[in-house]
Amino acid sequence: MAKKASKKPEEIKKKFGEEREKALGEALKKIEKDFGKGAIMRLGEHAEQKVQVMSSGSLALDIALGAGGYPKGRIIEIYGPESSGKTTVALHAVAQAQKEGGIAAFIDAEHALDPAYAAALGVNIDELLLSQPDSGEQGLEIAEKLIDSGAIDLVVVDSVAALVPRAEIDGDIGDSHVGLQARMMSQAMRKLGASINKTKTIAIFINQLREKVGVMFGNPETTPGGRALKFYASVRLDVRGNTQIKGTGDQKDTNVGKETKIKVVKNKVAPPFKEANVEIIYGEGISQTGELLKIASDLDIVKKAGSWYSYNDEKIGQGSENAKKYLAEHPEIFEEIDRKVRLHYGMITEEEAEKAENKSQSAKKAEDDKAPSIENEEGADELVLDLEDTIEIEE
Repeated sequence: MAKKASKKPEEIKKKFGEEREKALGEALKKIEKDFGKGAIMRLGEHAEQKVQVMSSGSLALDIALGAGGYPKGRIIEIYGPESSGKTTVALHAVAQAQKEGGIAAFIDAEHALDPAYAAALGVNIDELLLSQPDSGEQGLEIAEKLIDSGAIDLVVVDSVAALVPRAEIDGDIGDSHVGLQARMMSQAMRKLGASINKTKTIAIFINQLREKVGVMFGNPETTPGGRALKFYASVRLDVRGNTQIKGTGDQKDTNVGKETKIKVVKNKVAPPFKEANVEIIYGEGISQTGELLKIASDLDIVKKAGSWYSYNDEKIGQGSENAKKYLAEHPEIFEEIDRKVRLHYGMITEEEAEKAENKSQSAKKAEDDKAPSIENEEGADELVLDLEDTIEIEE
C-alpha cells in the first residue's frame, strides 16, 4: 500500500498561522464590541511615535528634560527643600501653558499663592483657575473633574504634603492616622493616571521633603504621600538652591537672587540624571535671558571675546549684565538665538525653526507697518514750519 505523503513544515506553519490570525481577529472584534472602539490597537497604527511636549518655560530645564519640555499626558513631581524654587518652576510652566493658548489650573493646598509674584512671572492671573481646597480629598476630586473635562492643559497641585485627609481634619491634634495620606494618594494616582494620559493633560505635583528617623547610611530624605506618586510620575525633579547672587551697582551688597540646580532624578521619556543650572531672581523668577546667554555662548552661537558679547558680528554688550539687558530689549534677537539653541539640541526641526522665523518676521513687518509716518500726513507741513523756526532762532 502506498504511503500517504506527509505535509511540508512550511504548509503546517502557514495553516497554523492563518488559524491564529483568524482567532486573534475574532478576539479583537469581541473586545471592541464589549469595551468600545479603541479599547485595543496595534501600537504602530495609532500611537504617536514622538512624545508631545510643552516647554517648561526654562531653556536650560528643557535641555535637561531631553524631550524639550514636560511630556503631555504625564505626571510630573517637583520636590526639594523649603524656599528652593519649586513653586517658581511650576508657575513658569503655567505661564508657558497660557502663552501657548492653553488653560491652566492651580490647586493651592498650602493657601500661599502670591498673585503679584505669579503675574511677575508672566502668569495671566485673570485666566488662571485657582482652587484652595478644605481637604486633600476635595483638592484631588477637583483635579479629577478638571482633568476629566478634557479642557485643561495643565494642573498644578501645591503641595502633596498639604493635602490633609478629611479624617485628620475632623480628628483632634495628636490622633494617630498612620498611612492615611499614602492611601489617599495611592487611590488618587490609580484614578487619575489613565485620565491624564487620555486627555493629554500635564499634572504637576509639588512635594516637600521629610527625613526618615534612624537612617545611619544613605540618604535620609524622603517625600510625604507614600510611594505611589514616585511610581506614577514620568518625570521627577529635585530642586535645590545654591549660592546667592549679588546685585550690581548700588545693590552690590544685596542678595538679588540665587543660583538653583534642578536635577532630573527620574525620566521615562529621555535619559535621566541631567542637571539644569538656572538663576532665580527674587520677584522676577528664572532669568531667561541669563540662561540663554550662557548656553548660547557655550555653543559659540553668541561670541565672547574678553568681556564683550557679540551676535552676527554685532556687539550686544560688555559684560553679562549688559548683554542680558540687550536681549531683554530686543525680543526678536532673543527668539532667534533661542531657536538656534533648540535646533542644536534637536528640540525642534529645521522646518519648525524656519516656520517660526517666518512668523516672527511677518509679525515684525506688521508692527513696522503700523508705525506712524509723517509723510503725507496733515501735520507734516506744521512739522516743517517748526523746524524752520528752530533754525532761524539758532542763527
